[in-house]
Amino acid sequence: MPNYFYTAKSFEGESQKGVLDAKDERELAQSLKNQGLILIQCATQESKEKRTLSIALPFPRISLIEKILMIRNLGVMFSTGLPLVKSFDILSAQTKNKYLKKALTNIKDQINKGENLSDALSKFPDIFSELFVNMIKVGEESGTLDEIFQILSLQLTKEHDLRSKIKNAMIYPSIIVMVMIVVGIIIVTVVLPSLTVFFTSLNVNLPIYTKILLFVGGFLLKQWYLLIVLPISLALIFWLIIRTRQGKWMIDTFLLKAPLISPIIKKSNSAFLIRSLSSLITAGVPLIRSLEISSKIVGNHYFREAIMDAEKKIRKGEKLSSALKPYQNLFPFGVVEMVEVGEETGKTSAILKKLADFYEQEAVNAIEKLSILIEPILIIILGLAVGIFALSIIQPMYSSLKSVNQ
Repeated sequence: MPNYFYTAKSFEGESQKGVLDAKDERELAQSLKNQGLILIQCATQESKEKRTLSIALPFPRISLIEKILMIRNLGVMFSTGLPLVKSFDILSAQTKNKYLKKALTNIKDQINKGENLSDALSKFPDIFSELFVNMIKVGEESGTLDEIFQILSLQLTKEHDLRSKIKNAMIYPSIIVMVMIVVGIIIVTVVLPSLTVFFTSLNVNLPIYTKILLFVGGFLLKQWYLLIVLPISLALIFWLIIRTRQGKWMIDTFLLKAPLISPIIKKSNSAFLIRSLSSLITAGVPLIRSLEISSKIVGNHYFREAIMDAEKKIRKGEKLSSALKPYQNLFPFGVVEMVEVGEETGKTSAILKKLADFYEQEAVNAIEKLSILIEPILIIILGLAVGIFALSIIQPMYSSLKSVNQ
């Protein structure tokens, strides 16, 4: 009989996970029922392994803009007294994203059957993060859903603004790099083959750098498919590497030690982490639970380890500021000190919010400075490439004309 990994709930609403032998799902459900549990979800060991080995799409199905619009509209409808079932019915009719529409319809049906909003949302972890679900759960328990929707809307908006500003700052350097690549491909595949015929007819000794340039042009003209296959293969290999734990660790280590990139990584990760903590604490989530959630959603491995370690220390009675002190080299200057001030004044949430605003702007400023620095470097590289190419062509032509005159 196959092993089933199951998620079940007791009649009191408590969740339980485990593994059980059963002939099929019906027998599994009956066995759990005899134990006073209701089967929620199950998967065999074989299907779980297949799901683990399958390659997920690298792009999210739901954009951040769609989430922001959804939570804003939901907050407005809820504040006017519209029932949640009707609100989700309207949201599903409004959205154009098929995947989101299906999810919203499913959530509406679950709420209609008497399920809590947070439980219905938790069934779509690829759309609604653990931070999102836990804040909604606190709002349901405290009767402050209206405020929670506003906090979530602010959280997602700030996250979107930070990402947008970082992307916008890197647009110009990216365009320059793309133009350099396209021009290089055109020169190597179109211009150089014609020059090969010309130089052959001159019957002169070519400099070594001209020979290398002509060889590369001839090789790529015959093996043109490499210009398509090689970049795609390298990108796929890189993506597969960063999907592994060791690969992610290597990338995070490099980013934190790279001279120009390290300040940006520290400030952007700190801003995201502090913003998440601020939103969770403001919503009424206990500090330990807030740290646990934040550790799961922060991107960088080292920041995750720092927060998980801080959570363990706080469970033993330490303050957040003292728990973070061993990681002062990881966080930008002033973070630990300001957290300590917040704890002493009893305004941790407000201090964290101000810190998040500050470091979000600092991350954007650092990106803009890097972008300004990259531009002249790229222009110099482009100039050197043009100079080498021009020298490789002009010198043989000059040598041939000199031999003719003699």
